[in-house]
Amino acid sequence: MMAQTKYKLTFLGTGSAFTIGSENYHSNLLLENSEGDRLLIDCGSDVRHSLHHLDLGYQDIHEVYVSHLHADHIGGLEWLGLRRFFDPACHSPTLYISPELKHDLWEHSLAGGMRTLEGRKADLETFFNVVLADSANQFNWHGVVFTLIQTVHIFNGDHLAPCFGLWFALGDKRIFFTADTQYTFEKFAEYYKTADCIFHDCETSSDKSGVHARYEDLVKLPIEIKKKMWLYHYNPGVLPDAKKDGFAGFVECQQVFCF
Repeated sequence: MMAQTKYKLTFLGTGSAFTIGSENYHSNLLLENSEGDRLLIDCGSDVRHSLHHLDLGYQDIHEVYVSHLHADHIGGLEWLGLRRFFDPACHSPTLYISPELKHDLWEHSLAGGMRTLEGRKADLETFFNVVLADSANQFNWHGVVFTLIQTVHIFNGDHLAPCFGLWFALGDKRIFFTADTQYTFEKFAEYYKTADCIFHDCETSSDKSGVHARYEDLVKLPIEIKKKMWLYHYNPGVLPDAKKDGFAGFVECQQVFCF
């Protein structure tokens, strides 16, 4: 049980897709309530290592949400699904996902390694209890309602790759988690204004990817927004002084937020 708190949000890692080594991991989060329920928010390729750092394993993850289909967000699902499938002590984990992602998650990401089992064919439901976001783009996790917020992450001129941040409340705190996103102030202005805590994608490398919010753009935000904004999904190397610039700070690997 967690003393004097109902929810604990742990950043298993805070790094970008190309983070290397044990000093940081992919930007996956673990939400826990006082009843012991856990929701893994994104399940990247190195999640088995970042969980192990907290003395956790596949047995401890019963529910997972994925924001989009890049490997640093879904690359660990094969590990999680297969390990739990072949462990008789485990049941299928629940997978919360946007309907826009379900087909491609299986057909273009997981099926190659998971479709064929000895003596049978498998599908996504073989390994996961799939719960699709409803018509209001929401799902309910043990009384917490999550609203999926579409971000602008990658657009090829014809197709916007589906990527969904989250809006939710823990106790009396309203939280906006951007997932991967470009800097789109107009799209997020209302969430920035009304959130009590913001966890924001932030690119810090000298090389501009064009698909992540840049620190030099975020630093121009009004101070009333920056002071409640935590930055994550950053690149290796020396970081700017975010607190001096008015932000709540850069989230550290394995940092815990209690609500």
